[in-house]
Amino acid sequence: MNQNIRNIAIIAHVDHGKTTLVDQLLKEGGVYRANQAVQVRAMDSMDLEKEKGITIKAKNTSVHWQGKIVNILDTPGHADFGGEVERALRMVDGVLLVIDAYDGPQAQTRFVLRKALAHGLKVVIVINKIDRDNADPAKMYDKVLELLMELNATEEQFDAPVVYGSGRDGYMMYKLGDEKKDMTPLFQTIIDHVPPPFAKPGDPFHMLVSNIDWSDYVGRIAVGKILGGTVKVGDPVFVVRTTDQKRIRAKITKIFEFTGLGQREVESAFAGNIIGLAGFEDVDIGDTLAVNEDAHALPFTQIDPPTLEMQFSVNDGPLVGQEGKLVTSRQLRERLMRELKTNVSIYIEDADKAGVFNVKARGAMQVAVLVETMRREGFELVVSRPTVIEKIVDGARHEPYETVWVEVPDECVGSVMQNLANRKGLLTNMEKLSHSTMIEATITTRGLIGMEIDVINATSGRGITSHLFKEYGPYAGEVLTRMTGTLIATEAGETTTYALLMVQERGKLFVGPGEQVYEGMIVGENPRNEDIACNAVREKALTNFRSQGSGVATGLIPAAKFSLERAIEYIAADELLEVTPKSLRLRKRILNNGLRQKTAKSGK
Repeated sequence: MNQNIRNIAIIAHVDHGKTTLVDQLLKEGGVYRANQAVQVRAMDSMDLEKEKGITIKAKNTSVHWQGKIVNILDTPGHADFGGEVERALRMVDGVLLVIDAYDGPQAQTRFVLRKALAHGLKVVIVINKIDRDNADPAKMYDKVLELLMELNATEEQFDAPVVYGSGRDGYMMYKLGDEKKDMTPLFQTIIDHVPPPFAKPGDPFHMLVSNIDWSDYVGRIAVGKILGGTVKVGDPVFVVRTTDQKRIRAKITKIFEFTGLGQREVESAFAGNIIGLAGFEDVDIGDTLAVNEDAHALPFTQIDPPTLEMQFSVNDGPLVGQEGKLVTSRQLRERLMRELKTNVSIYIEDADKAGVFNVKARGAMQVAVLVETMRREGFELVVSRPTVIEKIVDGARHEPYETVWVEVPDECVGSVMQNLANRKGLLTNMEKLSHSTMIEATITTRGLIGMEIDVINATSGRGITSHLFKEYGPYAGEVLTRMTGTLIATEAGETTTYALLMVQERGKLFVGPGEQVYEGMIVGENPRNEDIACNAVREKALTNFRSQGSGVATGLIPAAKFSLERAIEYIAADELLEVTPKSLRLRKRILNNGLRQKTAKSGK
C-alpha cells in the first residue's frame, strides 16, 4: 500500500454543489498560481455540462496537500449516467457524500450512495451549503444517518465522519459553530478516514481499464488504478480482452499522471496511483493490462441494464443536407460505434431496416446528451420516441418500474397527483416540507416519459422531479402520456403570417413566420386528441387596395419552441424528431398525408 495516496470519488444529487466543492479543493491544493483566475466549475469541461449545470462524464484530477496525493473523481449525480458512476467507483477507496443543508438527501444521492456502499467504500459526509436561507445542517445529518440505515450500511460505514461548511465560500468545520477558516478539516478527514489504495507493489504490473481517454497525438489512453507492480515507458504489456479473453501484445509509449486540471507525462508509475497509459491500437473499458501473458482478466462490475430503446436513422426528410455535413448511413454508424468505445452503459445494434440503428440506454437524458453532442459535430439524423425494454417472466409480460419523487408547491399538489393517476402511478408516500410537499410514487418507466415536462407546466417551473429504477413488474396496460393531437402541414414552403393566423385558431403553434416546412411536418398542437391537416404556407390573395402585410401581423402568438429532451419525450409512436445542427423539426413517420391516412385506416 502507498500511504501517501488517497483515491476518492465525490457523489451527490444534481445541484448539491459537488463540482463547486472540487473547485475549492483544487484552489487550496495549489492548482492555481497566486495570480491565476480560478475557473468556476472547472471539472465540468464539456460544453453541455456547463450549459445544463450537471456533470455528465466522470472525470479525475489530483490535488497535493501536505505531501499527500489526493486523486479526486467527480461523478455524475443523474441516474441516467450510472455507467459513469460504476466506472469511477472501481478506482477509489472512499467517497465524499455531499448533501445540501436545505434539501437533504435526494433521489440521486440514494442511487450513487447505494453503489458506493455495495463496493464497500468508506464514506465521509459533507453537509454543504450551510449558508443557505433556512438551512438545517443538523437535521440533514440525521436524515443521512437514516438513509445509511435504510441502505444497509455496515457499522463502519454508518459511523462515517461528518464536516459542515460551504464549498462556494471555501470553508469546512468539524463541528457547527467552529471558526470558518479554510478546507483543512475536509482534507484532514479524508487523510485520516479514507484508507490508502489497496495495491500490491511487489506483484507484477496489472491494471483494470476503467475509462478511455483520447488524444489526437497518441490515440487511445487507458485510464485506471494500478493494482500491482510498477510500469515504465517502453515496458511490453498484454491487453487481456474482457469480451473474448484474447491476449494482444502492446508497448507502453506514454504514461500520464493526473495533476490539477490537466495531465503531465511521467517516466514511471506505481501501485495505487490512478494513471493513463498510451500505446494501444485497440483497448476497451473493462480490459485488463498485465505484464504476464498468462494473467487472468480482472472482474469488471456489471452496469445497470438499459431500460429504454430508441431508433436513430439517417435523415430522409425533404430538407436533408441543408444544415449538416454528416448525413450518410455510414457516417452515422461509425459515430455510434465510436460512442460504444467510451460509453459502457449504452448498447447499439443494427435494425432490420437499412440506415436504422437501435440505441438502448438508461434514460431519455442520456440519449438526449448523445444526440446533442452529435448535432454539434455536424450530424443530421432522425430519432424516435423512447420505448421501454420489456421482459418475459414466467410466460408473463413485464416492464420496468421506477420510484419517482416530485417536490411541488402546496397549491400544485392536486394537479400533479391527477397527472400521476393518469399515468397509472401509485402513491407510496407524501411528506410536508417547510415550503413544499414531497410526493413519492411508483410508476412504470413508460408512464414517466414526458412527466417532468408536465410537472414543470403544472407548477410554473417550480416542481422538481427525480426518479430511480426499482424493478421489473407486470405490464400495467395502456398508459396515455399525451392527451393532445397535432397540426400537420399539407404543403411545403416558407410559412406566412397570414396562414399561421388561421392555423393558430386550431391550436398552439410550433413554428413562426418565415420558417421552412414540408408535407407531414408537425407545425402545432391540437388540444383535442386528433391530428388536423393544415396549410401553413398559404399566401394572401392581393388586390389593388390591400397589401400583403396589412392587418395580419397583429394577433399572432409566438411559437412554442422545444428543447431536445422535451421534443424527444413529446413525440408519439407514429412521429419522429428530425435533428440538425441548427433545427429541431417534429414530423410524422409517413410524410405523405394520403398515404398516412390510408395506412391508419388499414390498421397498420
